[in-house]
Amino acid sequence: MKATFTSRPSGPSRRNVLVSIGSLLTLTVAGCTTTSLPPRPRVEPERPAIPVIPAEVLLMYRALPDEEFPIPAVDLAKLAPRHYRQVVDYATPEEVGTVIVDPANRYLYHVQADGKAMRYGVGVGKAGFEWSGRAHVAYGRKWPVWTPPRDMIERQPSVGRWRHGQPPGIDNPLGARALYIHQGNQDTLYRLHGTGEVRTIGKSVSSGCVRLLHQDIIDLYDRVRPGSALVVLP
Repeated sequence: MKATFTSRPSGPSRRNVLVSIGSLLTLTVAGCTTTSLPPRPRVEPERPAIPVIPAEVLLMYRALPDEEFPIPAVDLAKLAPRHYRQVVDYATPEEVGTVIVDPANRYLYHVQADGKAMRYGVGVGKAGFEWSGRAHVAYGRKWPVWTPPRDMIERQPSVGRWRHGQPPGIDNPLGARALYIHQGNQDTLYRLHGTGEVRTIGKSVSSGCVRLLHQDIIDLYDRVRPGSALVVLP
């Protein structure tokens, strides 16, 4: 008897095709899922560098608890380093001991020997209250009484309650010390005085007076002698 053979189509078997399709579906489904990746390292935002305040500056602006009215330490985060009290080179024809106010740059200089000066950051007169010229320091007062001028009372009636004088204290507008400025025998009504309002240093804020931090006006007060020349630059 002749054997009969049934020919099979060439190519992959049905079973292999099904296995391949199953594998393809598995890959396709897998492509829709979230792939687990290793976590990315967290990048911390850069923090601004905290300025290092020199020890001598911290000492200059420390609290002064032994004053008649205790003075707190200056918040140095609010004070620009250029306004720290410091000895600087300062060429001037003025005599040693002269006080020079530079309103444009918000500095006060106390002239020393050998081309040096002690420089202080200051707050000065706002628009309409600027002044310039030559005068002298007539005298000084520790923890002075403040009496508002008549024209200030007219502009700001709320200060009228102090028309007979505001007692000394940490909140008194003249602060810990005041130096009184005269031209000849005439009181100019302008003062060099203390303040605890740190943010006003370097600004045009006053009614013509020149303000220094409490710690700085105490230092200046101890250096200046009655009769010392005062120059306010234009």
